[in-house]
Amino acid sequence: MRRLEDLKAVIGRSPETLTTRERSALAGQYIAMEVYTPAAPPRRHIEAIGGSVAECVRQLQERGLDPARFEFTRIEPAF
Repeated sequence: MRRLEDLKAVIGRSPETLTTRERSALAGQYIAMEVYTPAAPPRRHIEAIGGSVAECVRQLQERGLDPARFEFTRIEPAF
C-alpha cells in the first residue's frame, strides 16, 4: 500500500473510512486535514499523505493550498 499510487488513493477520503488493512499498511504515515474554523467547517478529508509533515506540506503547496490551514496527524496502527 505504500506505492505512490496507493497512497494517493486515500486522498479525499475520511480517515474513519480506512479499513483495518489500509490503516495497518499506512501506519506511521502522516496525513493533512483542514483545520476547523467557525467560518469554514472542516471537510475532515485526507488532503495529503506522506512519510513526514514536510512531505505533506510539499503536496499541499503543489496543489496551491496553504499548509497553515491544515493539521498533521500520524496514522496509528489499527490495533
